[in-house]
Amino acid sequence: MAPVPALLWRSLRAHQVYGANTDVGKTIFSTILCNAASKRGERTWFLKPVSTGAADEADGWYVLTKIYDTTSRYASEGPGWLFLETAGGVHSPGPSGTPQADLYAPLRAPVILVGDSKLGGISQTISAYESLRMRGHDIESILLFQDMKYENYQYLREYFGKLGSISVDTVPEPPARLRNEQEDIEQMKEYYASRNVDHVLEALDKRGKDRISRLESMSSKASKSIWYPFTQQKLVSADTISAIDSAHGDYFQVLNPSTSTTNLLQPAFDGSASWWSQGLGHANSRLTLAAAYAAGRYGHVMFAEAIHEPALALAEMLLKGADNPRFSRVFYSDNGSTGCEVAVKMALRAARLRYGWGPNDNVHILGLKGSYHGDTIGAMDCAEPCVYNEKIEWYEGKGYWFDYPTIQCVKGKWVVQVPDGLRDELGQDSDLESISEVFDLESRLNTEQYRKYERYIEGVLSKLQASGRKFGALMMEPIILGAGGMIFVDPLFQRALVDVVRRSPHLFGNGSSPKDPLSWSGLPVIFDEVFTGLYRLGRFTAASFLGTDADISVNAKLLTGGLVPLCTTMASESIFDAFVSDDKSDALLHGHSYTAHAVGCQVAVESVREMQDMEKRGEWEWAEKDWEEDSQAWSVWSREFVNSVSHNQQALGVWALGSVLAISLRDEDGVGYKSLAAKKLQTHLREGTRTWNAHSRVLGNVFYVMAKKKAIKMSSKQLYEKTREQSISDFEAQTKDLQKEHPDIDFKAVVIEPTMNLMFDIKENLTEDERKKHEEYITRMLQNTGNLSKAEKYLWQARDYLRPYPDVLKQFDDIYINQRPIPVMLSQLHETFHQANRHS
Repeated sequence: MAPVPALLWRSLRAHQVYGANTDVGKTIFSTILCNAASKRGERTWFLKPVSTGAADEADGWYVLTKIYDTTSRYASEGPGWLFLETAGGVHSPGPSGTPQADLYAPLRAPVILVGDSKLGGISQTISAYESLRMRGHDIESILLFQDMKYENYQYLREYFGKLGSISVDTVPEPPARLRNEQEDIEQMKEYYASRNVDHVLEALDKRGKDRISRLESMSSKASKSIWYPFTQQKLVSADTISAIDSAHGDYFQVLNPSTSTTNLLQPAFDGSASWWSQGLGHANSRLTLAAAYAAGRYGHVMFAEAIHEPALALAEMLLKGADNPRFSRVFYSDNGSTGCEVAVKMALRAARLRYGWGPNDNVHILGLKGSYHGDTIGAMDCAEPCVYNEKIEWYEGKGYWFDYPTIQCVKGKWVVQVPDGLRDELGQDSDLESISEVFDLESRLNTEQYRKYERYIEGVLSKLQASGRKFGALMMEPIILGAGGMIFVDPLFQRALVDVVRRSPHLFGNGSSPKDPLSWSGLPVIFDEVFTGLYRLGRFTAASFLGTDADISVNAKLLTGGLVPLCTTMASESIFDAFVSDDKSDALLHGHSYTAHAVGCQVAVESVREMQDMEKRGEWEWAEKDWEEDSQAWSVWSREFVNSVSHNQQALGVWALGSVLAISLRDEDGVGYKSLAAKKLQTHLREGTRTWNAHSRVLGNVFYVMAKKKAIKMSSKQLYEKTREQSISDFEAQTKDLQKEHPDIDFKAVVIEPTMNLMFDIKENLTEDERKKHEEYITRMLQNTGNLSKAEKYLWQARDYLRPYPDVLKQFDDIYINQRPIPVMLSQLHETFHQANRHS
């Protein structure tokens, strides 16, 4: 199912007519507007969506698609007006229960609100306005009857006049219904003919043109006035800046310059989850209402020596959800980088006091190569020298960063990849049968591999101690190093690192392990879960994959579902006690004016609760079942898709966990952040199809995408199809010389698309054993095209494995059997191989 574009054309002015209540005159006003537009000699259409079919398909995507298709057809006929009338009030439900204010929100059609002129109508109209406004609807005009008894329009005109440029217009009430039907029809015709609302249409037309003009100028103006984050401005132009009109679910609605009769907006899949922040989708009404509630109840209140319910509720929820017996305290800050700096301050103080160091001693941290904890100076110092910090004037890398084995799926196998420099200590690469085996630490802790990891880590720490260096924390991102390149660290190595550090206080100072099992030992362990935490990888905490608990942990990103910035740093009581003193200056002197802002805390409570409820309701069971053989982990990106990508010639490897997919691509010029290898795929996805595209970010040679936690099955399937398109495009480029030699043959239509589609469908439908056998015989066939009888035997043997799958079998037959006699087909293949070898 393709995403539905919002409604915005140059030619067609489409407006949605909502009512403050039922029976307020929506149809009468729609008729007046249609009549006025027709008098101006303009095409006019009226549409009142009527759902048909089963309730579960009549709502949501089905209704929106039907509306869009119909509207698009009207727009193709030239300039005109369309009035889409809703049913009942703004919250009257669609067929399956979705309130219309939510149901139609993705369409972003400007709203004409018909107010209530009766007793109580002032409240109804204002409430309807606020409900629509809160869901991102633009209310362009308010119309209502001129009831002379209650005169609601007088108050509403003054009320909305204070809010800006929203006009409130009235018409006299329609005449009372006559008993004689024909006479009633005639008097209503006269009523409609006498109503003049030209000024309303002119205002709507102007606002529509102003909206388009502003949208079309935004990219150009932004290129001259905005300083973009993590962007080389010299490489940015107005053409490369996406003008986003709105966002809903997994998609932006992005300006798509077009003709007068084609839509100006196109859905763009938010592949980076807006820099990893989205958890429940854009414009989630539950989060919007939570923010509005807190803003209305508190605004912003200071947090020093005070407490409010959202902050306390969130702290209690996180401490319980983390299920870490060490944690007892929650410290609030504004973003992940700041939260990591807070964590380091906590750890260094605790270590300094225990080991008797002075405040001016040079104390570093232990970490992992490729880690990155934020862009503020202190957080930057926690990362090794890299492209992010190497040109920052005040940067001083204050740590030692271990190299380590990584995990990738390569040609269907989950491989533990050992860096070349560690092969003497850790051995060669090794294959694991499944991602479940990767995370089966209970078994892997008893292996020689774990003991090798321990010996290597102990050896490094001993050398560091002998050199006189001091360390005050072990800091790492559990499982996945995000900004460093979406690196999947072998969880067994991270577990070994924590285990060795905790049992080795003698390597860091003169202390011994504390008697309290919940107190930190060796060094305070910090887990930076800014990216990986809160169900990003399918679990409440990424630390749970390691089977060990942190002393300090940082959460942000998904904490508020992607709506507002907020960060928490959780810590144990033994860390907290390091700051308890009679001296005020011994306190953790860190804070900002908006610490624990009530809006963010309330949104986070709603976000975390919803994700926990989704887990309880089993909303990810469809994905878990796909990976059911891998009980330790699952992903929304299907096993077959991951397996398929892992066999792609351009892929060094791939991994998928929870909502994240990362593909490492080959680059002859070297991998890393400066690589441009992933740009090609990124560009292809951005160009998209006629109906939608994908907006994504890349990390050098690593292409990654992630989806929200809700309703993502369709999105991952769509990205799968885009990847199929990219493979066809790549194959087409590789055979362009052959195409030139055979201009009479459309290689793309006749050879490339059918072959690549068959390959993808085989990988999607066949079991792994069936696919391997099929590919084995196809390979043998291709290797023996010079021996026709032998090649034909292998062809039929390969075909046998497709018999249980009629649709796939038909594709196979259309390519290899039905077009021409098999000997002719094999001879042509033989000749093609010779030509291809000559070109290569």
